[in-house]
Amino acid sequence: MCAYVMVAEDDEKQAELIRRSLLSEGHTATVVHDGGAALAAARERRPDLVVLDLMLPVIDGFGVCRALRRDDDIPVLMLTARSTEEDVLLGLELGADDYMTKPYSPRELMARVRTVLRRSGRQTSGHRDDPVVRAAGIAVDPVRHEVVCDGSPVDCTPAEYEILLAMAAEPDRVFSRQQLLRRTRGIDRASTERAVDVHIMNLRKKTEADPRRPVRLLTVFGVGYKLSGYGAGGGPG
Repeated sequence: MCAYVMVAEDDEKQAELIRRSLLSEGHTATVVHDGGAALAAARERRPDLVVLDLMLPVIDGFGVCRALRRDDDIPVLMLTARSTEEDVLLGLELGADDYMTKPYSPRELMARVRTVLRRSGRQTSGHRDDPVVRAAGIAVDPVRHEVVCDGSPVDCTPAEYEILLAMAAEPDRVFSRQQLLRRTRGIDRASTERAVDVHIMNLRKKTEADPRRPVRLLTVFGVGYKLSGYGAGGGPG
C-alpha cells in the first residue's frame, strides 16, 4: 500500500521533480503552490505526509506547519533554501519531523520520506514492491514507463503518458487544462491548453470501448477532465 503525499512547493519545476520521484516510489502525490492551498488540500483529504517548502506565498511554511500541528498530527518534512540554525530549530519546534535544505538530491529526499513514513507508521513494508498506479482498469508503471488497459498494453506518447499518470494517481480528481498542461512541460514546450484536449481525445481512443461515450476519461464541463474511479465498471459518460 502506498502513502498519499502532499507537496507544497511554489517552484513548479522542483514540485514536479518531487512528484515524479514520489510516484516512482509507488506513492500517490498532489502538488500545491501556496500555503493557503496546502491547508485547504490537507483538510479536504488528509495526507500521510506533507513535503513542505518554507518560502511559500500566502502563508509561509512555518504558518502551514503550525496550523497542521494544531488541527492534526500529520507528518511534515520541511524543505527549504533557508539553513540557518534559527530556522531549523523553529521548524523542529513547530513539530516538523525532518528538515532538508536545498540543494538536495531526489534520492536523499526519498530516503528521508521513507524514514518519516516508517516512523509515523504510515508506510507498509511492501509498498515499494508494486509502484504501479492503478485506476479504472488502467495500470501506469512509473518505473517501466508502461501503460496497460484492461490487460492490454497501450502505446502512449510522452505527453499522453504524463497526463494519464497524473490522473491515475488521483482518480476522480478534476484537473483543469492548465494543470494537465503543466504535466507536459519540458516534453513539448509549444503545447497549449488546446493540445490537452487533443491528448485526451487520443487517450480515449486508446482506452475507451467507445471514445464518443467515455466511461473513464470524463469531461467536467467548464472545468477540465477527470479519470473516473468508476471507470470500466460502467458510469456516466
